[in-house]
Formats: sequence, structure tokens, C-alpha cells
Amino acid sequence: MPTKEVLLTEEGLKKLQDEVRVLKDERRKEVIERIQEAVAHGDLSENADYAQAKEEQAFIEGRIQEIEEMIKNAQIISRNGNHSIVSIGSTVQVRINGKDVEYTIVGSNEANPAAGKISNESLVGRSLLGTKIGDHVPVTTPSGVSEYEIVSIQ
Repeated sequence: MPTKEVLLTEEGLKKLQDEVRVLKDERRKEVIERIQEAVAHGDLSENADYAQAKEEQAFIEGRIQEIEEMIKNAQIISRNGNHSIVSIGSTVQVRINGKDVEYTIVGSNEANPAAGKISNESLVGRSLLGTKIGDHVPVTTPSGVSEYEIVSIQ
């Protein structure tokens, strides 16, 4: 089965690398110590601390594998200075019903709509890709159709 490439900004890659480092160097050791403490208390069949620590250990190991796979398949988004067309990595200012909103188009793993980072795979992200300053783009979302005017691209 082919692996899916993971689109990341330099910042997103660094965050993943930092997270995997913390999981391996700190969290993994902490949970192992908790398991050892629980084992020292005896009967594991009724030891809630042991069960909880084992669940946390499984989560940590799964997350480490997930992040390492994303890093391995990462394709870094670079802007290359082209600010005439919206592409992945662009920060675009749009006007919706007279209100200006700024979005950065990122890969799905970095999407955080509350921070203005939208996925290239989202309804809005897909609609904005390939547009130019001055374009009026109809964007269909579950709440209906809105017209987005491209004000600027960085």
C-alpha cells in the first residue's frame, strides 16, 4: 500500500520533531516509572494505576509511531516567492460579506482553523487554491454558499 505524503511547513515539521523527542525522552520514561511503581504494589488485577499507566504507554508508543511515519513521509511546503496565485503555504486575505479574514493554506496535519490555518483538503482551502488577487470565489460549505474575494496573497 503506497504511503501518503504529508504536507508540512518547516514550522510544522519542527513541532512534530519536538513532540516525538518529548514523547521518547520524557513521557516514555515517566510512564515506565509509573508501571514499575504499580508493579511494586502487588496484585495487578485490581491495580487501577497499573492499568492506566499501561494504557498511557500504549498511547505514547502509538503516537511515536504515527509521528515518525509523518516525518518520514513529509514533503516540506515552500513558497518560492510566488505571491500571485494561492497555493499550499500561501497566506491569503479574503473578504467575506465585507469582513476581512486571513487564512494560511497548510497540509491537513497542520490544520488549525482557530489559528487561521486551513487544510488544502478542506472545502474553503480547495476552493481558494489556484485563485488570484481580485478573484471572486464561490465557496460551498454546509452552511451554504459564500463569495470570497481574494484581497492579498503572501
